[in-house]
Amino acid sequence: MSNPLDTKIISRLAEILDKTNLTELEYEDESCRISLVRNNGGVVSTAQYTPSLQPVAAPVSAPNVASNTTEVATNTEEDYTNSPNAVKSPMVGVVYLSADPKSPNYVKVGDSVAEGDTVCLVEAMKTFNPVKAHKGGKVVKILVEAGDPVEYGEPLVVIE
Repeated sequence: MSNPLDTKIISRLAEILDKTNLTELEYEDESCRISLVRNNGGVVSTAQYTPSLQPVAAPVSAPNVASNTTEVATNTEEDYTNSPNAVKSPMVGVVYLSADPKSPNYVKVGDSVAEGDTVCLVEAMKTFNPVKAHKGGKVVKILVEAGDPVEYGEPLVVIE
């Protein structure tokens, strides 16, 4: 059985790792998971091929953000990765729920937001980037806490 892993993906991920000065980068799809880690100036790559095309488990370094939020009513975790109601991280970075530690959070559960309202910030490379609501509605869940590391596309807030 041949491995359909595209080496162009690894090369592109290595370029991103170099350009962004990140120390670690992970990529995952239905058939593989690639983890790149900068180690003493070099890049170490590991890949996991899943021939059955079953989704692989979440990356080990990904935080279990749902269990840390104040809005978790039950022990069951919902996956908002493909939810049209989820506001997702536009980049890898660290999430902040307010402009500074003394300011109130941009949103809290139960708040109504309009499309374009800032719901949080993602800090990457010492730049704070506002994350905006992609639609109007009511905030029903906040899936992260201030200071949590987040990945590109990770759900942060759920608006219904």
